[in-house]
Amino acid sequence: MSLESLKKIAQDRILVLDGAMGSLIQQYQLEEKDFRGDRWKNHPSDLKGNNELLSINRPDVIKAIHKAYLEAGTDIIETNTFGATSIAQADYGTEDVCYELNFHSAKIAREIADEFTLMNPDKPRFVAGALGPTPKTASLSPDVNDPGFRGITFDQLVESYLEQAKGLVDGG
Repeated sequence: MSLESLKKIAQDRILVLDGAMGSLIQQYQLEEKDFRGDRWKNHPSDLKGNNELLSINRPDVIKAIHKAYLEAGTDIIETNTFGATSIAQADYGTEDVCYELNFHSAKIAREIADEFTLMNPDKPRFVAGALGPTPKTASLSPDVNDPGFRGITFDQLVESYLEQAKGLVDGG
């Protein structure tokens, strides 16, 4: 569905956005092995809690959550990419897969949204790319003894979000 279609529908009625992804992921009581999959089997640090990896390792969980929101009447589902910037993924040592996480998450959401739109063309479903904050900020110093210090530059943030956006767009 196009942005123009979304704007037109929004003129006629209120659109409903899905809810939290992380809260519903917790209901699955996933273990470390679910987050690691085969690909990160020997990764040097813990990955449990890196929900974005589930779009690669457990797409069934992400699909089920999207479906549950759409079955409840949601018009717009968000991708499983709230923490899928290279900056946030660096906390897990997985910053090199940022583009891939966003691509796969968008592809999953697009597939499910299109499936529901086909079942009911009078109620098209949309996908929104979720861009969350990073664990680093360019506006505050992480060092109380050096108020002018920044843990990241604006250009680094731009680069990270640009990579994320490219993966989302390429994934649909």
